[in-house]
Amino acid sequence: MHPNVERVVETARAAGLEIEVERFPEGTRTAADAARAVGCEVGQIVKSLVFMAGERPVLALVSGANRVDLEKLALAAGTDGDGVRRADGDEARAATGFAIGGVPPFGHTSPLTVLVDRALAAHHVLWAAAGLPDAVFPVTPTDLVRVSGGRLADLAEDGGS
Repeated sequence: MHPNVERVVETARAAGLEIEVERFPEGTRTAADAARAVGCEVGQIVKSLVFMAGERPVLALVSGANRVDLEKLALAAGTDGDGVRRADGDEARAATGFAIGGVPPFGHTSPLTVLVDRALAAHHVLWAAAGLPDAVFPVTPTDLVRVSGGRLADLAEDGGS
């Protein structure tokens, strides 16, 4: 098992959750790729997006069908909206220990604020990245929030699902 995937699996196990990671050689880097690979709706894909709120990294877990509203994210993160921006690849890796396209909802190398968009609760099963661009695992919304240590928030742009 790849060390990235192992870290995600071990983090879940330590929290009392057994996950089964599936690998897809065609890749699951984007929400559409992941949905196609696993055979689910795009809305069931958990996008793990790293933002910078000033100097502080924030992980937003958002439905693959939605885009993040930066003002809502700033409000949920308790910061000024002007200081919120998408993290670049180096910042995302420094904050989580994972490269963009494979950032999981938990198992990060250092603690960070995690916000979970309420739209994800509309699904019974979600699919999240497992540390690599071709690795995903199924998880319930309840377990996603619990194991990630996330806080539910309204993060989606209006008009999202």
